[in-house]
Amino acid sequence: MKAENLKLIVKEKYSEIAENSGSSCCSDSGCCSSPEYSMMNGNYAVLDGYNPDADLGLGCGLPTEFARIRKGDTVVDLGSGAGNDCFVARALTGENGYVIGVDMTEAMVEKARVNNQKLGFENIEFRLGDIEDLPVDDNSVDVVISNCVLNLVPDKGKAFGEIFRIMKPGAHLSVSDIVLKGELPDKIRQAAEMYAGCVSGALQIDEYLKILRESQMANIKIQKEKLITLPDNLLLKFLSQEELYEYKKSERGIYSITVYAEKL
Repeated sequence: MKAENLKLIVKEKYSEIAENSGSSCCSDSGCCSSPEYSMMNGNYAVLDGYNPDADLGLGCGLPTEFARIRKGDTVVDLGSGAGNDCFVARALTGENGYVIGVDMTEAMVEKARVNNQKLGFENIEFRLGDIEDLPVDDNSVDVVISNCVLNLVPDKGKAFGEIFRIMKPGAHLSVSDIVLKGELPDKIRQAAEMYAGCVSGALQIDEYLKILRESQMANIKIQKEKLITLPDNLLLKFLSQEELYEYKKSERGIYSITVYAEKL
């Protein structure tokens, strides 16, 4: 599938989510709405700044928990959705900081803006834009965060290059994402529903870290790692019982990681 077609699938799916709040990132297959799959999401309710209206349950970690955001920082959230991580980041950066959310889905940007209007924050802005061509100035950002979004970007090298461009020297990122250890069965990787909402766009963990290094990031480290166990009833939509058995007894797996890196 071509990159533009993959982007269209992702955009259509997340537009559907924005317009039908409470749906999941794999609403047709039940992927992220199932109780078993909720383990992907972090517990935002314990964080300052949390706004339930902005939490659509689409994350796979808590990047702000490790992002070392300081008072007065300028923070950019990539794939900001309805604004969940932006509102948490704003609580950390304070009134003197600034938070920019970027999302390529018009419906998500509009939903985030409505949520912000209700809260009345003047130092949060939501911009429509592509992660591979960010609408953010060079060397202007202290911290970049993202939550379960970069695995959906077709050209991850270009995306991390853009992240490097907008970061100030000495800035850093904290990104939660989905990666793989070992190859997934082709039937899962080829499924558009799985790509749009879950794991089929993910890279091998070694390749993911290699792209970070090639984008000139330094001091790269994994802050948190968690095995994601997809429910059998989902996998059986794509695999036979025998294929599922072989997959589960293998060492292959899907992981949620939170990664830290710096621009020196």
